[in-house]
Amino acid sequence: MERVKPHIHRTPILTSGLLNQISECELYFKCENFQKMGAFKMRGATNAILNLSVEKKQKGVVTHSSGNFAQALSLSAKNLNVPAYIVMPDSAPEVKKAAVRTYDGKITECPSTLKDREETASKIQEETGATFIHPSNNLDVILGQGTAAMELLEDYPDLDYVVCPVGGGGLIAGTALTVKYFGNNCKCIGGEPMEADDAWRSLKSGKIETNESANTMADGLKTQLGDQNFPIILKHVDKIIRVTETEIKESLRLIWERMKIIVEPSSAVPLAAILKEKENFKNKKVGIIISGGNVDLSKLPF
Repeated sequence: MERVKPHIHRTPILTSGLLNQISECELYFKCENFQKMGAFKMRGATNAILNLSVEKKQKGVVTHSSGNFAQALSLSAKNLNVPAYIVMPDSAPEVKKAAVRTYDGKITECPSTLKDREETASKIQEETGATFIHPSNNLDVILGQGTAAMELLEDYPDLDYVVCPVGGGGLIAGTALTVKYFGNNCKCIGGEPMEADDAWRSLKSGKIETNESANTMADGLKTQLGDQNFPIILKHVDKIIRVTETEIKESLRLIWERMKIIVEPSSAVPLAAILKEKENFKNKKVGIIISGGNVDLSKLPF
């Protein structure tokens, strides 16, 4: 926590009387849409770079990402004077590539398959000596992401639940560890789209499951769990609640209209999960991690 503090924003926690009424519980929204580069991923990227040796920092960092982590690693690296090599699928939106370039990330494009991304990143590692940093399956990244929940619990130590979205598993693993060791009988719960429910299935089967397809508007949640974060999730996440595209859209609209803040569809998934299982959260104090606000305004679902 102290390590990343000088390099990130302590984001605001917002409340809404109307959303408390609708959900029949007390909601506390940790707004990582106001984080540097617009998402919680700045925390993990910063922590991972800060933990490198001086020699490794000089050679730089490399990752593969189509969006938020590409921006987070680029900006963190720029702030810490470290070269950043970013592998992006050629299908990534131009607006995201432009953002990475703004933060001085050196982009290499490749076909959008995971195999192509990994091979391209490996090649850059060999050529430059840069350290590979995975967007979600890296312990330093996971611990960095957990600092959002840490700040939330510092301000509201008596929360009953902290709910966050589940994609690659870095945020929920970090959140679950924070809740376990710093919460007061607090539980960590995940929200996940039905259309990309690999984490829900993984919790059921006890092994990492994959998605054949992931046709969800919550585009930040299409990635799958990894061998570093899955054991943490298995041990410390109470449950994962799946939500439909309609439920995500309705919650997204509620946040935009009632809270007057711009959030991406992935960020609406936790609220959708709470509204879906209202009886389980009734009269409880519930923290929600609003994961980010990097929304493509030309593709809004309403």
